[in-house]
Amino acid sequence: MDKKIILTKLIESLNLELIEVESAAKSTKDLVTADDLKSEGKYDTRAIEASYLASAQLKRVEEIKTDIQMLEDIELIDAEKVQMGSLVLIEFKGQQRYYFLTTTSGGTMLMVDGNPVLVISVFSPIGNEALGLGAGESFEVETPKEMRTYKIIKVS
Repeated sequence: MDKKIILTKLIESLNLELIEVESAAKSTKDLVTADDLKSEGKYDTRAIEASYLASAQLKRVEEIKTDIQMLEDIELIDAEKVQMGSLVLIEFKGQQRYYFLTTTSGGTMLMVDGNPVLVISVFSPIGNEALGLGAGESFEVETPKEMRTYKIIKVS
């Protein structure tokens, strides 16, 4: 599986989200300045609420742009140990799953070559514990219900 394809798909996904959020932010900003939203009394807070929404959407636009920049800066180097930009095959309870480690976009699921790949942050419990380990090594992650043991099958 090619890590470059995974990274490209992830950036494409964020670019699509960016377009949607920018469009929503523009619509909300237009709504805030519309005459229809003029206050009709001291308890009419529609304009204020729309302003808060527009502000939050603009903040999300900036976050997505930062995420894209961070992803574009990842160096995809094949290594024997798990690091940022690694594609890792991890086993848990007899099931194997591919994980791609980044600093952002954790929780994103991508389909690559017919295989699901879960993007996880190096700051997540699994990502953090896997860092620096190699194939054949195990690590544990404590959840509210149990202590889970994971085994690294392959690192690329």
